[in-house]
Amino acid sequence: MSSKPGVLEPLRVRVRRFQFIVGLGFLSLVLGAMLSVSLVLRLHSRVNALPSDFLRIPVAVVLEDLWVLAVLPALCYGAARIVALRTWSTAVGAAVSGGVFVVALNFVRDGLEGLTTGWSFASGLRILAFVGGTLLSARAIRAGRAAAEKGSAAAQEKAAARKSEYDEFLKAAEAGGARLEQREGGAAAEAPAAPEGTASSPSDVTKTPAA
Repeated sequence: MSSKPGVLEPLRVRVRRFQFIVGLGFLSLVLGAMLSVSLVLRLHSRVNALPSDFLRIPVAVVLEDLWVLAVLPALCYGAARIVALRTWSTAVGAAVSGGVFVVALNFVRDGLEGLTTGWSFASGLRILAFVGGTLLSARAIRAGRAAAEKGSAAAQEKAAARKSEYDEFLKAAEAGGARLEQREGGAAAEAPAAPEGTASSPSDVTKTPAA
């Protein structure tokens, strides 16, 4: 019975890692959608005022895909500062999970025709944005891991410095105690010894008759 938990533990670790990656992609999609909607509402008139479609379409694609271009790399960086993540599996898995949610939403809204038709210049830009966001996420994970390692190294250096200061304090305290003991021993040696018996006074000696 004791061998079953050990056998199932790697599977549990993989399941948890998969859940974390999927949750990372879904969270980036939700936060990115909120950010995109707020920016589109503010920049709608300015985007429409651009002179040509070759300028409007890229700007619109960037605003729509902020979840993979900005939010997902930021979340990956923050997660890599806390948890040791694998670079490419986490970046690709989170981006793919978010992309699957996007495709599912488009399928629910437009049906199968929305997936098979309408491929244009904007679709190609969305694919490029997806690839670019994945690369940015992988780079953010590396940067987060490097920052985490640097922070842990700095913490270890501080701990070592504090330990050395504490050791020096202990040594100084021990040296002070030893000097205090030496002083007390020297003072005790210089003090006169107490007489064993009562000595006779000089007047008693003079009063004693000679034999």
